[in-house]
Amino acid sequence: MMAVMRQQGAGERRSSIVSPRGGRARSEFDQKVLDIRRTARVVAGGRRFSFRAAVVIGDRAGRVGFGVGKGSAVADAVDKGALHARKAIIRVPVTNGKSIPHEVAAKFSAARVVLKPAPEGRGIVAGGPVRTIADLAGIKNLSAKILGRTANKLNNAKAVIEALKKLKKQESRSKNQGEKEGSAAGDS
Repeated sequence: MMAVMRQQGAGERRSSIVSPRGGRARSEFDQKVLDIRRTARVVAGGRRFSFRAAVVIGDRAGRVGFGVGKGSAVADAVDKGALHARKAIIRVPVTNGKSIPHEVAAKFSAARVVLKPAPEGRGIVAGGPVRTIADLAGIKNLSAKILGRTANKLNNAKAVIEALKKLKKQESRSKNQGEKEGSAAGDS
């Protein structure tokens, strides 16, 4: 039997955790850098530069997190972003067809996104941060659209995370709908 290894693309790496013995152990999360920006503040004698990195981590099995880190070097900013993302992990319900259970829309600041389930084999039909977050969450079939006019990757990514937080498992949705119907019938 041959083990199939997935090639890592540009901007993607396995995050690692420093073990007590000094070596780096592999983490269960993959990480991708969404955006790196250089920021400057003016001080006496010139400008002082720092970096901001937006990082998404996920295990491709229903857990994903998004974080922003700032540091004096790019590597520091990415590490801090990964640490913040690890603290903000959410669980995403994924169906057997590797899609989402139902359609969902969300808004964060000026960013608006709509996520729709897609049939098996369709793939991820989405752009920008939506594709990255869906891939790291383990969603293989998804149709999405960024409706907001903003090109800000941070706000678009946060809108996608808000949309994924709104997702409910199929069983809990049907159970909640049954309770609502039962209480409406009992009132009359």
